[in-house]
Amino acid sequence: MKIYIYSLLVGAMLAGASCDSQLELTNPNIPTTGTFWKTESDAVAAVNSIYNSLMIDGTYMRMFPSLMDGRGDDIQGDSPWPDLNLVANFTIPTTSGPVFWVWGAHYQMVWRANQVLTNVPNIEMDQNLKNRVLGQAYFLRGLAYFNLANFYKEVPLITTLPADRSEFYPATATEEAIWEQIISDFKNAKANLPVNYQNVTGPDRGNIGRATSGAATGMLGKALVYRKRWAEAIVQFTELIGGQHGAYRLMENYRDNFDPRTENNAESLFEVQFATPAEVGGSELNWGGNPTANWTQVSAQAITYAARGYGFNDFLPTRALYDDYHKEMTVDGRKDPRLLATIASFEPTENSTRLYNDPWPHPVTDIYPRKYTNDGFGPSVEPVFRSGINYRILRYADILMLHAEALNELGRTAEAYSFIQQVRNRAKLPNLATVKPGMSQAQMRDQIAHERFLEFAIEGQRINDLIRWGWFENPAKLAFLKSRDAEFNTYTPGNQWMPIPQGELDNNPNLSPNSANN
Repeated sequence: MKIYIYSLLVGAMLAGASCDSQLELTNPNIPTTGTFWKTESDAVAAVNSIYNSLMIDGTYMRMFPSLMDGRGDDIQGDSPWPDLNLVANFTIPTTSGPVFWVWGAHYQMVWRANQVLTNVPNIEMDQNLKNRVLGQAYFLRGLAYFNLANFYKEVPLITTLPADRSEFYPATATEEAIWEQIISDFKNAKANLPVNYQNVTGPDRGNIGRATSGAATGMLGKALVYRKRWAEAIVQFTELIGGQHGAYRLMENYRDNFDPRTENNAESLFEVQFATPAEVGGSELNWGGNPTANWTQVSAQAITYAARGYGFNDFLPTRALYDDYHKEMTVDGRKDPRLLATIASFEPTENSTRLYNDPWPHPVTDIYPRKYTNDGFGPSVEPVFRSGINYRILRYADILMLHAEALNELGRTAEAYSFIQQVRNRAKLPNLATVKPGMSQAQMRDQIAHERFLEFAIEGQRINDLIRWGWFENPAKLAFLKSRDAEFNTYTPGNQWMPIPQGELDNNPNLSPNSANN
């Protein structure tokens, strides 16, 4: 089931004031701050506009996943577009368009969320609905800053609307302040959101795709892990594993997590609701800018990642990823089933000899991304910018693996085995406690890194893991990465994060390049 989050550019109302004091024109077709923020419908429309920001090129429509994936050792650039390759080899300049698009789209999310959090409390409306609207705004602002902090490291922290021009140029915040705000936003979201929307009263009743208390709990736990607050993270994960925020479970079929026919399933805590024009209408592509009623709700990731001859072929899986899927056979003597859900490769022993609907058309040694493409789900080639595959931001498998990691970091290594094994069981891999019993804390860290590499490949996770584990500062680990992906050979310290866009630095005298890139 797809839902359509209708767009509303609430920010235009505050940007429309005339600079000429002798002439003020008001467009009667655009609401203003004086006519908006009055009703329950205004509140719901405003929070819907934040979701709209998840579906443009600087967020999950295309560019954010691309720039995240490209920097990992699971995928490498193979694009005629220089920016994608320069990101992948850690040499992207501050003037890069895609790096700026990510900045602009995420601050659009922040701007819209701040308007909701400032104005909705003053609207007379059903209190439970108001709480849900505010909870979603907190969640989406927390998600925006989670992405900004992981992408750029240090950015301005904006949580209120500017009172006057003196507040138009916010300073760079400390990394600690940004993460404290992320954690605070997810806590507030958790306190205000329902388990689901099936039994609520209001216009959001029955909606699928809105943030829930489970999504907020999971992102809160993940943020705490990223700050190495292990014990606090375990409290959050235990609630999810215990079922307090929804009956989450692993899907039996790993590929159900990337199949347009099995979206919003029991493993999904939060995903972006893409849809084809045939499902929800629209004729104008949702790249960004001012939304209109004709906007589509499509993802461009599928055609960007699709194999040569079927799409743009902008990225290729690394041979290291392909090889790592072969390190263990399943208990019934087959290849790890995540291999062919993640990578399109010629595997006659696994009855996989086709690409899309065709007999394998390339050298049998070629490998291409399959995850988040329509290979096996739709037409024989990718329809241009027309994918409806939802982007899964948080899966229950991640909760289990992060929980295991937190246990290990607290010295409870023996307890970590069972949570890792749940993920391995779906892949039909042997019992880890049998094949690698009694691992030390350090050995378990390496094992978790390997398990996460295979489970979350081509999901924008790897670069965040490498950064938070400190692998770029560890000579042995950096050498390991260089041996697996030649793009790491041009890495220089600090460039695991993206540079602050030059245009922003030029326009804001209080903004600094992030400290890592200096």
